[in-house]
Amino acid sequence: MTLSSESDNIGAFKKPDNSGYRTMITNRTDVSMVTVGEILWEPSQEWIEQTNLHSYQQWLKANRNLEFDDLHQLRRWSIDHLDDFWQSIWDYFNIEASTPPSAVLGKRTMPGAEWFPGSKLNYAQHILRNEKPGKTALLYANEDHVLHELGWSELANSVRVLATQLRKMGVKPGDRIGSYMTNIPQAVTALLACSSIGAIWSSCSPDFGTHSVLDRLSQIEPKVLFCVDGYHYKGKAFDRKAEVKNIIETLPSIEKVIYFPYLNPDDSSPPVENAIFWNDLLDQPPVSADEFEFEQVPFDQPLWVLFSSGTTGLPKAIVHSHGGILLEQHKLGVLHYNLKPEDRLFFFTTTGWMMWNFVVGSMLFGAVPILYDGNPTYPEPDALWKLADDAGAALFGASPTLQQMQENMGIVPKDKFAFKKLESIMLAGSVVSAECTKWFYDNVKSDLYVAPGSGGTDICSGFNGPMPGLPVKAGVIQMPHLGVDLQAFDEAGKSLINEVGEFVVTQPMPSMPIYFWHDEGNERYKETYFEDYPGIWRQGDYFMINDEDGCFVLGRSDATLNRYGVRIGTSEIYRAVDGMDEVEDSIIVNLDLPGEQFFMPLFVKLPEGKVLDDSLKQKICQKLRTDYTPRHIPDDIYQVEEIPYTLTGKKMEVPIRKILMGKDVSKAANRDAMSNPGSLDYFITFQEEHKDKLT
Repeated sequence: MTLSSESDNIGAFKKPDNSGYRTMITNRTDVSMVTVGEILWEPSQEWIEQTNLHSYQQWLKANRNLEFDDLHQLRRWSIDHLDDFWQSIWDYFNIEASTPPSAVLGKRTMPGAEWFPGSKLNYAQHILRNEKPGKTALLYANEDHVLHELGWSELANSVRVLATQLRKMGVKPGDRIGSYMTNIPQAVTALLACSSIGAIWSSCSPDFGTHSVLDRLSQIEPKVLFCVDGYHYKGKAFDRKAEVKNIIETLPSIEKVIYFPYLNPDDSSPPVENAIFWNDLLDQPPVSADEFEFEQVPFDQPLWVLFSSGTTGLPKAIVHSHGGILLEQHKLGVLHYNLKPEDRLFFFTTTGWMMWNFVVGSMLFGAVPILYDGNPTYPEPDALWKLADDAGAALFGASPTLQQMQENMGIVPKDKFAFKKLESIMLAGSVVSAECTKWFYDNVKSDLYVAPGSGGTDICSGFNGPMPGLPVKAGVIQMPHLGVDLQAFDEAGKSLINEVGEFVVTQPMPSMPIYFWHDEGNERYKETYFEDYPGIWRQGDYFMINDEDGCFVLGRSDATLNRYGVRIGTSEIYRAVDGMDEVEDSIIVNLDLPGEQFFMPLFVKLPEGKVLDDSLKQKICQKLRTDYTPRHIPDDIYQVEEIPYTLTGKKMEVPIRKILMGKDVSKAANRDAMSNPGSLDYFITFQEEHKDKLT
């Protein structure tokens, strides 16, 4: 059945502009009776005056003679006076440099802006300066959900001992160190030891397939590899020693292997003969803070290499700097997420996602990360809520995908847990709907600061998100972050307000990548971010900012649906369809066909035992028509067993579109970068069976 009966109505929209998006976004309601823009929570004056952002404003008044009527003025100052703003961040957070900078910005153009030229510092030094004997540095648990504490003294000594041993192995500043470790304290220790001596860190989670790991680590040629023997997930043991052996034997650059038998602690047989056991390496006399010397490196010295998802090609090796990450993580965690010393925070992540780097970075300002290694719904569906409550988390972070999973399971955390310490919810990883925002107030705690944001591996930070002091509005990201000149551009490069455009940043940020590894002449870097608007960073999302600085991220622009000249964010489709009781998950793509034709199929995953029939198809179409416009109605709907996801929980619209257009599967999608690679098989078969329709 082809659902194209709306064509007569759609005809009226052949050459529209996109100004109607403002009305749709701000006035739309649905059966859950939540309106986009509806105020869900407002801070009291007492709450505002206890925020870090308020303290920073008081500091600006006392030290810079600057006073602002509201947060909108503060934000405008931060981008109109970019040098003054970032200098204030440097001073406010007492950044320690062994050699002072000659300026805030040297070269100002993008790409290649030069931040704090001449300065020398060290990222790990700024974390370990928080060492406090007797205080907790981090908490950790696995699927047994027994919380363990690691004290500052033990962590700091382990970092210094490990760093000293790495130096004895011949590791020098600029050498790359790879990691194939789970979310455990040893991974944090290894990262800090690596950065303390000026080496460059890069991490792959053990749930990555061997090919996916090699795609990443082969680009940077690590000298040392930290690895584990496996991990537990959903109560099952996954032995990865054979994969580790393959990785080591395939990477000739690896000179030393440091092995931690995590799955089987009594294992005495490493994956390769010359591997050094973690415990043996750490069994050394203590190294005091006075004895240890942190490597002083330039502000733009590479700190770590993060990788893009690699779902459509070789992952981009994104290089970030010591200084850029140091400044951005201070600003993000303290001013925007209001984390204070000894606050405990949890975000469900693996070591292969940039959110792990953010969690570790919270130690810069004395917050206490809660590490978790395991399945988010094991042994009970509300396992993470129990962990957060037991640990006394002030901030709980997760992706909207996890929230949807909890909602589908009927989880109501407030019925079982008190959440006495919980103050805020951090939402990141994909588009946050109005219903997702409201779910936390209805099901977790009525007095919460629910703070969705948008950032990315590209900058390992946030572009927009919470601005403590503003009310929380359903489906609205509060504001662009301080120091981020974020705008929506049309195709001609004109800035738009209340209209959908391309997500762009018009002034440099300290944590923009310094380059991609092995990218001759910065060609791939320029192509990725600066091809469409020279000198302007294009993120690749469709975006709207309203006249109150509220932000809406509407999905990837390269996955965006173009119907009759109007661009539709995939998030709008998912907001309507995935919110239906009859639908568990969905994915939609638009295929441009010859003769200016197109075909927009919707693929849905239904609850177990349910079958897609004509009645449900019509109900889905009516839902899309009612909530949005006839343009949002797909040309056909198909039932699938699984929706394809990346390892970081993002729907794979672009690879699916390429497969359906007949592109070679090996070039369209990397199965090793997927959480459910078998889900591609349906779409491969679909393309073969529908060639006539798709060409």
